[in-house]
Amino acid sequence: MTMLSLALTLLMLTAGALHAQEMPAEYKAVLDALGKTGDYKDGVLKVNIPRSDLKVSVAGVATPTPFGFGGWVALTPGSGMHVMMGDLVLTESEVNPVMSVLLERGLDVTALHNHFFHDSPRIYYMHVHGHGTPAALAAQLKPALQLIGVNKEATPAAAGSPIEGTMAGAKLSGVVGYPGEQNGAVYKITIGRPDLRVKEMGAAINARMGLNTWAAFYGSDADAVVAGDVAMTDAEVTPVLKALRGHGIEVVAIHHHMTGTQPPVIFLHYWGRGPAEALARGVRSAIDVTGARPGTPSTAHKP
Repeated sequence: MTMLSLALTLLMLTAGALHAQEMPAEYKAVLDALGKTGDYKDGVLKVNIPRSDLKVSVAGVATPTPFGFGGWVALTPGSGMHVMMGDLVLTESEVNPVMSVLLERGLDVTALHNHFFHDSPRIYYMHVHGHGTPAALAAQLKPALQLIGVNKEATPAAAGSPIEGTMAGAKLSGVVGYPGEQNGAVYKITIGRPDLRVKEMGAAINARMGLNTWAAFYGSDADAVVAGDVAMTDAEVTPVLKALRGHGIEVVAIHHHMTGTQPPVIFLHYWGRGPAEALARGVRSAIDVTGARPGTPSTAHKP
């Protein structure tokens, strides 16, 4: 292991130890009410809503759930109430039934978009938002979650082939400049944007609340795919586009995730295939033209 790889590994372990906290009883009750798992770090409850029931291929590649199909919601205390944000992973047939239930229960839908081209089945991402007590937010959200994954006939197994081989995650971290985490066959790097200092109802909207840049790698050193998201200010959009396209990485979507934020934050989704290290260099080129570039006081967190 190189000195840089060792340093990145130690940083990741130290950060995990520092940010780990005992989960408040009201957040444990949320997990129990929703029947989901999650964790509590940096003052944020993260609820896991993975779509492990789906078999998704992207451009002919059979992709694991952690590559980009792990939905979530997050809660954090604000001024007199808790703030909830999240991202639900849905099939086409699930989008409008889930949206209707969310709206009927008093929650906001702040965005709906794709993350991929050439995906089978077609997958959409719905961002949700709400304010209230943890118990009330869980009660509002639960009926919508109960609609996800119910219609199995609408989500048939997709044709696609996995990529065989192994991939050196530590080397990718060295190129990107931030530590990552291995989740099955996927190596994911998540980078916060604390330089943006976004708040809502007195609550800090940090990386665990969805204000982050990330890259997920799957495959082998010689043949890999990458998918990810870049959180940007208005001024960073064009430099990021030029950086990604200059490295042959496809831009899939440009949109907002949250409404009413100050400063406004734009998110860009990308996908690419090639040697893993070359993909990592492309990702690094985009990060280098944002405020999350290595050397600034950003922190990495598992989303």
